[in-house]
Amino acid sequence: MQIFQSAKKDPKILRGNLFGLISKEIELVEEEFRVNAASNIQVIDFLGDYLRGSGGKRIRPSLLILANKAAGADGASDSTIRMATVMEMLHTATLVHDDIIDNADTRRNMPSVNSRFGNQASVLMGDWLYMSAFEIALRERSLEILDILTELTRRMTEGELIQLTVLGRSDISEETYFDILCRKTAFLFSACCEIGAILAGAGKAERSAMREFGLNLGIAFQLADDLLDFTARKDVIGKASGADLIEGKLTLPLILLVEDDPSERNRLEQIMRDGAYIGDARRDLLEKLEDSGALRRARRKAMEYADLAKRNIAILPKTEYRLALEDIPTLMIEREN
Repeated sequence: MQIFQSAKKDPKILRGNLFGLISKEIELVEEEFRVNAASNIQVIDFLGDYLRGSGGKRIRPSLLILANKAAGADGASDSTIRMATVMEMLHTATLVHDDIIDNADTRRNMPSVNSRFGNQASVLMGDWLYMSAFEIALRERSLEILDILTELTRRMTEGELIQLTVLGRSDISEETYFDILCRKTAFLFSACCEIGAILAGAGKAERSAMREFGLNLGIAFQLADDLLDFTARKDVIGKASGADLIEGKLTLPLILLVEDDPSERNRLEQIMRDGAYIGDARRDLLEKLEDSGALRRARRKAMEYADLAKRNIAILPKTEYRLALEDIPTLMIEREN
């Protein structure tokens, strides 16, 4: 456990040590994903290989496995690996559909599936991944887990639909923003942690703690992601700063900016109408966000949810796996991509 205490000041070292705890299990997830994304239908097999090869941090299956271990199991049972794979397949399916909706050209510094293979093939591939994930989950013969997954997919779909209704608007409230955030991101984190605990045979209190931990972690993660949209370098995140606004999405820093100075709506609406930053618009907006304190306040909010997440799992035994889970919120906020 000393390795975690010495690594906390360096997020890169922390990430390597943290996920090194479950490297063997993640290898099993990768193989399970490969097997279940394979098909005798050539186009599905090809698209499945392309999606798996596009990378990703495998955060969601890692959470499920760590939660399973923190709850007292070994993290490597067939059921745990299967369900970790299910969560990654569901996440991948949402990314495929999100990229279609957003008309995204790239994903993780690679051409998105829709930009390379077209919207029709991408929609169907996303649907295939959803159905395949549920088919795998059915092998657990657990109505409890299926209830979680069906509720999760409904909420994620609702989140995307709600976001579509407010796209391009500059009058988004914090309440609406957090509602969309929870539905699109945080509930998936929460489900990963809760299912990991269920598979470990954890009691009601431990399962509730894991569920709340995942929810607060997911909120902190997305808040940090929204901050990166303004603060990270293009060569790190693969897109220019402020890309969300061009797509018509107001994130928390922008909402806080408008709350402080309603006249800023005109600036934001103009950028959304243009679909680009004309002249010095990007630089001027970043300076305004910095000078107003909106970025600082949004980061403080992310830290608040990260601290909540850490407190959620204080009831668990103090093992290296609980310590790893406690370190993840800081890792999420300090990350560069």
